[in-house]
Amino acid sequence: MSTLTRPSSFPFLAAGAVVAVVGALLAGCQNQTAGPGSSPSTVPAPTVTTSPSTPSIPPSPTPTSTPTVTAADVPVYFMIDTRTGLRLIPERHDLTGEPVRSAVERMIAGPDDPDYTSPWNKATTVLGVTPGDPTVVDLSADARTASIGSAGAALMIQQLVHTVTAATGNPSGSVLLTIAGQPAGELWGAVAWTSPQVREPALDVQAWVQIDTPRQGATTTSPVTVSGQAAVFEATLPWQVLGATGAVVQQGVAHTAEGQTFAPYSFTVQLPPGTYTVVATEDDPSGGEAPGPRMSDSKAFTVH
Repeated sequence: MSTLTRPSSFPFLAAGAVVAVVGALLAGCQNQTAGPGSSPSTVPAPTVTTSPSTPSIPPSPTPTSTPTVTAADVPVYFMIDTRTGLRLIPERHDLTGEPVRSAVERMIAGPDDPDYTSPWNKATTVLGVTPGDPTVVDLSADARTASIGSAGAALMIQQLVHTVTAATGNPSGSVLLTIAGQPAGELWGAVAWTSPQVREPALDVQAWVQIDTPRQGATTTSPVTVSGQAAVFEATLPWQVLGATGAVVQQGVAHTAEGQTFAPYSFTVQLPPGTYTVVATEDDPSGGEAPGPRMSDSKAFTVH
């Protein structure tokens, strides 16, 4: 192993000399920094720049909405006065929300067609709907108030039954009415609803001529398609289109798919822009000898 030895020619410096040397070196560094003829400068401390912190904002919760069901072109039933008394007649509506509840609410609110009526108390609210067979409809106590005779009261039951079963898509289904959660019992001083009810035969309770399209107050283009259902003699259905003044602008005869029973019909009419009313009327094989006016339906519409 070799031993490191200090050369004897390297002189040891006294403590005072070391201090002098260090001092001289520091003075020289300061002079170089300041430059000749200038006073010593002070090196500034580094500046630290901080960005202001952004407060943490919690994300807004995503809004949720209750899904709704839209049922298009659902028949809601009202009443029309005919030569045989009050009868049911459907009016087509697009419903938003639960179909049965929305259909019943629309039935209570009343029709668009001025020729139709609904005797239900408009203050009535739908408290609940229980699906099934029967479909149970619970109405507020306002439903007990109606100014109508016994025949009209029985037809009110059929009005609700037809409206509910149309909304469920099950015309053969049954309906039970409760009021404020209790059995309906006696109603309107004329009838009692104590068990599930079904539709009466259409020929017995519905108007024999019905226009589905165009809807009342609709705006459409030409040619105009008129369609609906009718139960007419020998499947013959005369029709007229009236102008804004009430004058006949076109007329013709449509035919249903089958006579003396409810069957569909359809016809088209070319019309210039304007306001019109289409009227479809049951045929009169008696040549005018039958009592009362022929059953008919009408719809006012605009062509643009």
